[in-house]
Amino acid sequence: MAKKVKGLSFYTKKKTLSKSLLHEIFSWVFLMFVSVITALIFTFAAGMSIRMLGISMAPTLLNGQEVLVNRVIYNMASPKRGDVIVFKLHAVQESNYYIKRVIGVPGDTVQIIDGRVFINGEMYHESSAFDKIADPGTAEEPITLKDNEFFVLGDNRNNSEDSRNADIGLITEDMITGRAWFALANGVNGMNFVK
Repeated sequence: MAKKVKGLSFYTKKKTLSKSLLHEIFSWVFLMFVSVITALIFTFAAGMSIRMLGISMAPTLLNGQEVLVNRVIYNMASPKRGDVIVFKLHAVQESNYYIKRVIGVPGDTVQIIDGRVFINGEMYHESSAFDKIADPGTAEEPITLKDNEFFVLGDNRNNSEDSRNADIGLITEDMITGRAWFALANGVNGMNFVK
């Protein structure tokens, strides 16, 4: 008579793929594929990609950094204070795109006093990352913005050509291409939303 051996059993149940499991897997793969294709189509139809030239927007955007631009957002709303916009100057349509931050919107009176921005007579509180402004340029005197005019500054306040300079001046809505949307990181961090 054979003795029964006590101990561990290494018998494993053979797994099989059911039709419902296969259907669910393929549904998820298809959904991910459609999502990626939709995102790419939306990005190329509603957006564009440009490269940041220079250090005028540091530390927000770095020289050579790729920036994705939302070209349709301002078809539905006007730029707001704090938006980072992309624009071209009328006089030089073949020129590069400029990327700057909106500081003053239509109806505002903007002035730079003792290195600080004042809007409608009140000091504009902004990030401590932005330096005190050494040269107020044309904003040494109050500038009142008309309808459709915007006052823009680079985040690197002392290394930026912007609305303080006669070469750039005030920006009108028809000059604006869109809003800086995402910045592609030069390292391993991927994409960052532009704030």
